[in-house]
Amino acid sequence: MAKYVTFGEVMLRLTPPGFEVLLQTPRFVATFGGAEANVAVSLANYGEDVAYVTAAPKNPIGDALIKELRGFNVCTKHIRRSGDRLGIYFTETGAAMRPSKVIYDRAHAAIAEVEPGDFDWDAIFDGAKWFHTTGITPAIAEGTAKAALEAMKKAKEKGLTVSCDLNYRKKLWKWGKTPQEVMSEMAQYIDVMIANEEDCQKCLGIELDVDVTAGKLDVSKYEGLAKKVMAAHKNVKYLAVSLRESVSADWNGWSVVLASKDAFHVSKKYEIRDIVDRIGGGDSFGSGLIWGMNNLKGLQEAAEFAAAASALKHTIYGDFNRVSLEDVLSLMGGDASGRVQR
Repeated sequence: MAKYVTFGEVMLRLTPPGFEVLLQTPRFVATFGGAEANVAVSLANYGEDVAYVTAAPKNPIGDALIKELRGFNVCTKHIRRSGDRLGIYFTETGAAMRPSKVIYDRAHAAIAEVEPGDFDWDAIFDGAKWFHTTGITPAIAEGTAKAALEAMKKAKEKGLTVSCDLNYRKKLWKWGKTPQEVMSEMAQYIDVMIANEEDCQKCLGIELDVDVTAGKLDVSKYEGLAKKVMAAHKNVKYLAVSLRESVSADWNGWSVVLASKDAFHVSKKYEIRDIVDRIGGGDSFGSGLIWGMNNLKGLQEAAEFAAAASALKHTIYGDFNRVSLEDVLSLMGGDASGRVQR
């Protein structure tokens, strides 16, 4: 029985080699990725029992996905085999002042055909203590929005802690209701909310006056954001925000804040230069936060673990954060030398 359950879409990721632009040469590196799958893989890497729930076609691409997740010791028995295709997304890795780019090809994917009642949440949540999803899932289609809400309600009914990364994606919200209509209802069931300033504005209508392109952020303003969020949504016990200070595509300042109703914690700041891959950085932060809140002795330590885990993800190619628990604890403890370990 899995202690942690995540639910969402996983896609086939196609990326040109190195720092090439799309189709500069006729080659792509194929991997898998998706917000909730990324969280599941990280938690499994830290030694946790975790199940991932999604829909995937019963074809060789779906089979390869199942095999990949099983290779990380993620439980796949609740994955629904349905639909005709797995969504695809193309990425182009940026450098210096050239930003990274993402192009979606995910219409009519298997997950988009999911409806409430397609998953046996009573069975899925048997023995579990934590459920995680993101705002990407309800953005896909009305059916996935209703299924995500159904899962949240059942999780709360069964006493699970519910975490949600709001993860606003402008390109996805096309099926009818606005992000605020959907996410404000879902927020009623969230214990641990993960969001940046844009997520709070677009999904909750709560604004923060910061310039994310300035290369430096005023951390103190995020304490006010946390108070606004928890005042508007009384059930939210914690708000976690990753602070990305973008100097260039391959040089970011990285830290996190974690707020409760009566405390505000700020992690160490990492200067990450020569970034290998920033996609999945937020998911590695979320999974680090979940692990830290369940296994460390205080919120400050949880914030430090989450910051270290996500800083390391920037050095790993692909969506999945392939670092171990020991790797994160080492960096968290101050070893950022990068020396060869023999």
